[in-house]
Amino acid sequence: MTFKEYKGLDLVATGNEVLKKWEKEGAFRKSLELREGAPEFIFFEGPPSANGMPGIHHVMARSIKDAICRYKTQSGYLVRRRAGWDTHGLPVELGVEKKLGITKEDIGTKISIAEYNKVCREEVMKYTAQWRNLTDRIGYWVDMDDPYITYDNRYIETLWYLLKDIYGKGYLYKGKSIQPYSPAAGTGLSSHELNQPGCYRDVKDTTCCVQFKVVGKEDEYFLAWTTTPWTLPSNTALCVNPNIDYVRVKSTNPYTGKPAVYILAQALVHSWFNDKITYEILPGTFKGRELEGMRYEQLIPWFNPGEGAFRVILGDYVTTEEGTTGIVHIAPTFGADDAKVAKAAGVPGLYVVDKNGDMEAQVDPRGRFYRIEDLDSEYVKTRVNVPEYSQWAGRYVKNAYDSSLAADAPTLDIDICVMLKSENKAFKIEKHVHTYPHCWRTDKPVLYYPLNSWFIKTTAVREKMMELNEHIVWKPEATGTGRFGKWLENIQDWNLSRSRYWGTPLPIWRTEDGKEEKCIGSVKELYAEIEKSVAAGFMSSNPLAEKGFDPEDMSKANYDKIDLHRPYVDEIFLVSESGNKMKRESDLIDVWFDSGAMPYAQTGLRGLDSADFGSTADFIAEGVDQTRGWFYTLHAIHTMVSGTPAFKRVISNGLVLDKKGEKMSKRLGNAVDPFQALDTYGADALRWYMLTNAQPWDNLKFDEAGVDEVRRKFFGTLYNSYSVFALYANIDKFDPCGPTVEVSARPMFDQWIMSRLNTLCKQVEAAYEDYDVTLAGRLIQDFVCDDLSNWYIRLNKKRLWGNGMSEDKLAAYTTLYEVLRSVALLGAPIAPFFMDQLFRDLCPEAGSVHYLPMPAVNESLIDSELEDSMAFAQKASSMVLALRKKVGINVRKPLAKVLVPVIDDKVKAHIERVKDIFLTEVNVKQLEFLHDTVGIITKKIKPNFKTLGKIYGKQMKEIAASFATLSQEQIAQIECSEGAYTLSLPGGDVVLNKGDYEINSEDMPGWLVATEGSLTIALDIVQTDELVREGNARELIHPIQNLRKDSGFEITDRIQTVIYADGQAFKSIEEALEQYKDYVCQQTLSSTLELRPLAEAGEDAACVEWDKDTIKIKVIRK
Repeated sequence: MTFKEYKGLDLVATGNEVLKKWEKEGAFRKSLELREGAPEFIFFEGPPSANGMPGIHHVMARSIKDAICRYKTQSGYLVRRRAGWDTHGLPVELGVEKKLGITKEDIGTKISIAEYNKVCREEVMKYTAQWRNLTDRIGYWVDMDDPYITYDNRYIETLWYLLKDIYGKGYLYKGKSIQPYSPAAGTGLSSHELNQPGCYRDVKDTTCCVQFKVVGKEDEYFLAWTTTPWTLPSNTALCVNPNIDYVRVKSTNPYTGKPAVYILAQALVHSWFNDKITYEILPGTFKGRELEGMRYEQLIPWFNPGEGAFRVILGDYVTTEEGTTGIVHIAPTFGADDAKVAKAAGVPGLYVVDKNGDMEAQVDPRGRFYRIEDLDSEYVKTRVNVPEYSQWAGRYVKNAYDSSLAADAPTLDIDICVMLKSENKAFKIEKHVHTYPHCWRTDKPVLYYPLNSWFIKTTAVREKMMELNEHIVWKPEATGTGRFGKWLENIQDWNLSRSRYWGTPLPIWRTEDGKEEKCIGSVKELYAEIEKSVAAGFMSSNPLAEKGFDPEDMSKANYDKIDLHRPYVDEIFLVSESGNKMKRESDLIDVWFDSGAMPYAQTGLRGLDSADFGSTADFIAEGVDQTRGWFYTLHAIHTMVSGTPAFKRVISNGLVLDKKGEKMSKRLGNAVDPFQALDTYGADALRWYMLTNAQPWDNLKFDEAGVDEVRRKFFGTLYNSYSVFALYANIDKFDPCGPTVEVSARPMFDQWIMSRLNTLCKQVEAAYEDYDVTLAGRLIQDFVCDDLSNWYIRLNKKRLWGNGMSEDKLAAYTTLYEVLRSVALLGAPIAPFFMDQLFRDLCPEAGSVHYLPMPAVNESLIDSELEDSMAFAQKASSMVLALRKKVGINVRKPLAKVLVPVIDDKVKAHIERVKDIFLTEVNVKQLEFLHDTVGIITKKIKPNFKTLGKIYGKQMKEIAASFATLSQEQIAQIECSEGAYTLSLPGGDVVLNKGDYEINSEDMPGWLVATEGSLTIALDIVQTDELVREGNARELIHPIQNLRKDSGFEITDRIQTVIYADGQAFKSIEEALEQYKDYVCQQTLSSTLELRPLAEAGEDAACVEWDKDTIKIKVIRK
């Protein structure tokens, strides 16, 4: 057979060629067919949204998933991988609003809900082609022809089924409570959405310490501090800690100079009063409980909240944290803790009544103080101070909500503070940096807001979720116990409601009085309930039947006849058990429920009784931001519905940052275009870099220079290794199916690389099994670059030269073939394109590498002692070459001797075994062992302060001094000690273990000494005349070989060589050729070799530097 040869490494072209082969062969499908009947490895794909372009971080996430799934396929498992699309939610809706130039308030007026949702359906799949292109090009094998799509009616139906199951268990309920709310998005948010990475940000806000006047006391005030002055109009109580000591301080207002007595926590007096203001702490202290019930005047009298407001209440959560006053301003409509303590004390919240007659917080859903025209007229007449409030009505509480405002426009907080200051109600106004939550999709501040919402009682299964989490294997482990585990410990009930239009409708119908309700769990059930409603006269006909829907038909074609989205589902009315009309609750459900339900919904109710429905994944992987997103909702739903974990193992990968460690963004101009990166470097280099540069769960500082280095160093080295094999194997017509040589009969070098290969297979398999793709890749890379290329091929290449097929040459070919074949199999999960091409080039009849199992480990071929011996040769060679470089003696110049001190005969035997390889590599004539280095090599010893200091802290000064006085004999004894060595000192014995000291060697005259770990070598650097002549002969070989290559000669071509030189150069070359001419001719395939005067050189002779002179060389193909 003929092995394919290439003109150069081109990973982009290789990827394109292999991708075409896969498409032609149906490679992914075939890999599944070949595993039919095999044990199944279950993988869940987290659904992305196709309304945005894929980024470089998606390459990272998809490469991780693909590598694990490919490995499991090669390990004999059937690994079905189904793609998914997340099609509902805020990202889609906000994008459509921007495209159409509308806001949420325009939906249903300027554009119908049906028209709006039609655009959403189109927009959500806008970039599907780009996602498919990226997926194909990075080699991610996942079924994109039959994806699960969350807007699909059968998917939505399954969500209804799950919600009915949860409802039936008493976990789904409706309530009004303070919840995170995004005015910019127009909907409430769940606590896990609010805890997405980056949602809490440092902001600089205007804060105010406010004076609340005590009723019945002249010029006496409570001091309370707030970071949200816009909530002060809704204040209805002040809260103190019952056990904190409070005092009265006599002073003056810093702004108006008016005298006053201030009440605040005793521990915080000096935080608010100092030498700049005269003050006096009045006699007496009193506990917070003594203040309970005291009344104060309404701070900003715009609204009348009713009876029971404006008094002091108690709360254990009040602290004396620096910056506070020990008294908390309570606005029950804007804080969960505020609402809780106010309700316990019987204090009302400040609610306004809108024109629909509903009680609402003072801020409307758009983030504005309610406009007077939006309030109930009777309420305005009896409860609103119109002259005072009218100038503030309609103001946004956060400037971020009003796009018309300039960046430097004064905020509502500032204006309220200025008003309070003018009224002698502000004690101190200042800017303050604090963390504040922002919406994960709009990037704008959220409010805590009273919402009527449907909740899932996740708190009821908190302990079960925590228990199941203990059995999940997390990568990294700290995410499971920390970020995820701690989150589970503190979870709140899941706010399921979303006040939007494009999403899964909540399948609950209620009577007008809210006393009767039904939760629908399937379209078949809905169909039957509509029939009842028609019979009751609440509906004229069944719209599902009118569309031709058959409730017994579970096919996609049947379900595509209907649409379960708004507004169509809103037009369905049901009948209660008592005969009353029921209307659907208008909310949609949280989009995270959509994706978290995929273990059930991707199969659908048509597979309700199958093993696939609600199965547990063996493996999932997504970014760390999904810890409180998809990972959480998967876990929560599976726990509530099935009582089992949704997944057994998870890789939570980190962020992909730019090379400076900054977050990528289009605004900063540091975002990497994944398509451009693929065009430049190819998928394999990109994948290998991203998966081996750092552990996937660590943040990756993406640097294109690193990708290029991987391309050159790893893939370039592997490509060159194959090229060497293919070149010589084709010349000798090597046939891997022909005669072979048993490993036991091969030379030691072959036995070593086969041992290393089998050790590698064992290590790589263990790494893959531990889901440590990074370690697996690094092991393969080190093997290819250090063991295969730099050591085995470089030192054995000569075995492939010459005519005929000797047994030694056959052994070399067979060994190199087997190693390259195994490397292709091992590396295939990470670099699917290049490894497939490499494997096909080696085994053209076998098909794709991805069809075949991982290479089996042959324990009988592992020779650990031989590996240790060769490791010495590699390490010692590296040390000697470094010493040569240190004094400028290149490796072509032979040296006489190297000394190696050995502690015992076992070490000596290791070295003896590879002595010839070592000496040849470093070009040294002789290796001499020393059992006793005293008097030959001078050594120095230093204490390890880090390890010894922990044990002998106060004695370290004495220990350090004693080390300086140790004799060479004592240092030798310490170095040779098998276990601990006891050093007797006046201050007490010191036990020295390995690692408690460091021993280094000093150079000797005529010698260079190097120490690395336990290995010391001494190199004789004196060059005799004989060594110089041999070195000069070797120096000639290198430029002649380069000229052969530059001239385009074949490796088998014989040549005629002429060297032109004068003076000292002529003399040194002449002396070298007198003794080593035949050696130079043999190495360069020179039939003739002449030395002539420099003056005879023609223009066709090449100039070559020779020490300080210049010589010329001409080579002619014979």
